[in-house]
Formats: sequence, C-alpha cells, structure tokens
Amino acid sequence: MRKPTVSTTHPPFDLDAARIDVWPLRLEAPAAVIECFAAVLDAQERARRDRFAFQRLRDSFALSRGALRALLGRYLDIAAEDVAFRTGSKGKPCLRGDTNLRFNLSHSGGLGLFAFAREVEIGADLEVFRPLADLGDIARRYFCREEFEELMKLDARQREDAFFLCWTRKEAYLKAVGNGLAAPLDSFRVTLEPGQEARMLHVEDDSEAARRWTLHDLSVAPGFAAALAYKAAPREIRLHPVREPADLLGA
Repeated sequence: MRKPTVSTTHPPFDLDAARIDVWPLRLEAPAAVIECFAAVLDAQERARRDRFAFQRLRDSFALSRGALRALLGRYLDIAAEDVAFRTGSKGKPCLRGDTNLRFNLSHSGGLGLFAFAREVEIGADLEVFRPLADLGDIARRYFCREEFEELMKLDARQREDAFFLCWTRKEAYLKAVGNGLAAPLDSFRVTLEPGQEARMLHVEDDSEAARRWTLHDLSVAPGFAAALAYKAAPREIRLHPVREPADLLGA
C-alpha cells in the first residue's frame, strides 16, 4: 500500500480518481478571519451556528464549515458561498449537482481534518490522544470481542494508542458507509496494534467483504490519531501540512 505523501508547497486543486487530498486545519483564528468564513455560510448553517451556547463553539463551527466551503469551492471552481449541499439517502451530507467529488470531515482537540476524493465515498476521523479512565469499559461496549481481547493484552502505554487507532479506523469506516451508529461498532473488525498496518479484517464475519475496503492511518500532528476509509483499491494520499484558517483565504 502506498504511504501518504506530504505536500510542502502550495498545491493545485486538481484531483483525479487516483488520489485523495487531506487537509488538516487549526480551528482557531482572530475574529476578523472567523467573520470571513462565517460570511460564506448559508442561512441554515448560520442558524446551526447560532444554536451553540458558547462563543468558542460558534467560532469553531464557522471555521470548519466555512473552510469546507472554501476548499470545495476551489475543487469545483466556484465561489465558496455557491457550494450547495444535500442529504444523501443514508443521511450523509453530499454535494448537489452533477459532480463526482466526495468529502468528509472530522474535528478534535482544536484541529479539523478535511478529506476529498473522486468517485468513491470516503470517511475520515480524527481524535486527540487523551487519558480515558474508562477505556476498557468503552472498548468492551463498542469494540468487537476480538478487538477488545487484543487491546487488553497490550501494556498500558500501548493500550491507549491502540484504542485511538482502533476508534478512528472504525469511525472512518462508518462515516464512509454513511450509516453512523446504525451499523454497530462491534459488527466489524479492524487491526489495532501500534505499528500494524491499518486494514479491515471482517465485516459482519465476512473477510471477503473486508478486503474490498482500504484503511489509512494519517500522521496529521503530534498527539493525534487519524484514519481514512474507502471502498476501493488503495489510492495515493496527498496529506497537506497543518494550516491556519487565514491560509485558505488566499488559497
């Protein structure tokens, strides 16, 4: 499997079916920058933003949704405010119109992750590493039996890393499928040991179905676990450096 490449120069927005683009973005910015992103939101998005009780959450929503629009606009060659969304048959947001562009996003710990692909549904998940006092209980409840048993055999330091590797891989798969929690986390199995290749092992006890899926781990930033999932042969991953929101205003 090809490893993610890291873009160190300002990239073009040409995206073909052989590649997936991934953009990490800090979700903090000066008020003037936040207002620039808020200005491209539609009425429904502004209403969602205003329902958050705390200003930091309103700001984070404006940045993440505005950044998604800014990036989609560049791939589609239209203005950010002209990007139009609809809800797919399974409830997953997608683009209106005749386009094969697919996207997914995630955020955690003040960082956002935006993934873009052609012709294939994609799932992305990001989690900041953090101590969990009830890690074992969460794994017992949500992981499949084999994953839980494998996790609990690891020493304490490896166990925390493995938990978040497993969680992001599973969430990325669910987001690619578009079912959310309608597909239980224990209905499929992924690899989880640190240093082990990310891959699906079975989907509802079907190993052949699992082989149709590709998983990637992403080294987005220190202290974060991140994963991509899509139902296709492995593609090249173009992973951009972590960027500030203001960078996208001049993209």
